[in-house]
Amino acid sequence: MARILLGVSGGIAAYKALEFCRLAGKAGHAVRVIQTESAQRFVGAASFAAVTGAPVLTSQWETDPLRGAFPGDPTPAHVPLSHLALAETADVLLVAPATADTLAGLAAGRADSLLCATALASRRPLVLAPAMNDAMYEHPATQANLATLRARGASVLEPGTGALGSPGEWGIGRLPEPPALLAAVEAELGAGGGALDGLRVLVTAGGTREAIDAVRFVGNRSSGRMGFALAEAAARRGAEVTVIAANVALPRRPGIAYADVVSAAELADACTATFPACDVLLMAAAVADYAPADVRADKLKKTDAGEELALRLVRTPDVLAGLAAARRPGQLVVGFAAEAGAQALAYGRAKLSGKALDAVVVNDVAAPGVGFDGTDNEVWIITPAAERHVPRATKSAVADEVLDAVLSLRSSPTLRV
Repeated sequence: MARILLGVSGGIAAYKALEFCRLAGKAGHAVRVIQTESAQRFVGAASFAAVTGAPVLTSQWETDPLRGAFPGDPTPAHVPLSHLALAETADVLLVAPATADTLAGLAAGRADSLLCATALASRRPLVLAPAMNDAMYEHPATQANLATLRARGASVLEPGTGALGSPGEWGIGRLPEPPALLAAVEAELGAGGGALDGLRVLVTAGGTREAIDAVRFVGNRSSGRMGFALAEAAARRGAEVTVIAANVALPRRPGIAYADVVSAAELADACTATFPACDVLLMAAAVADYAPADVRADKLKKTDAGEELALRLVRTPDVLAGLAAARRPGQLVVGFAAEAGAQALAYGRAKLSGKALDAVVVNDVAAPGVGFDGTDNEVWIITPAAERHVPRATKSAVADEVLDAVLSLRSSPTLRV
């Protein structure tokens, strides 16, 4: 899909760059790696070469066996200068981790290392992921360098706050996790081709929790992975994306707006507030159908309940049906149905017609390997006009199939207006 040139400078967070290479390759991207000499003290070149399938370069004076090509590309007949060839061939340059020294070199326009020389010669998007000690990150010199690089058009990712490299250290300066790095690179590239440019997409993800008492709840096993995959795929295609996340413990992608909720009532309120402005609703969250009628403010003790505990549950409002009924002309509403067993498709068809939806995405959570919290999914996309099976694939790939269906529906003359 894309040719990603990864610059790795010398910090303890370099091990995350190795996982980034694995994730990028799994997503279909070709990766070449440039390491600074100090970076090889943390992760060896052989590890990056094994994961990317391409030689790693460190010095401006060494010959590139691939002559600037990326894995899968033909090797040029001539031998170019490495920093010029890689800068020209790559679609994007990511520096992760970007240490204080590397940032200083980039801001000053130095060309005294292969990484800095390549960045100086590149006309491609530059994504920087700073990672260092909190004192170094907060130092005015580093902040001035980052401001300079932003002013020149570089995308600078905010480091995380938490445990740092040395024992007992805590503060800002953590390298973003590899999935967030990949999401940032794909957002910079607009990997989906901009097919959803200008479209406002609202995604719900995760599973609601309905309180029993101060510590217990009734919930479900939804992880939010499918919803987050949909949001990230829509953002890659140029959409303006908002996610209402119900109890989702997954990395957040730059460029997507997130609102966290807990219960079905909170999710309903958030959807009611944001739905009128959206063009497409992807209702992937697993919303509780029932909630405890009486919620204890304290913790329910075993001595209070005895040998048996009976909970009285009451129906929660049908959020999806309510939104579909309140849609404005041209809005597209897509529901999701996690079913189990032979009647899964029948239940999906009933949901489509009963709630007046434009499409329903049905998956059988009883099937091995595609249930809750898995990385894969297998679905049927049901519309009033057709039904299409999407074989087992990563949730990211399934998300692209769903968005393809959304585009098809939006261009259909039968779209509810």
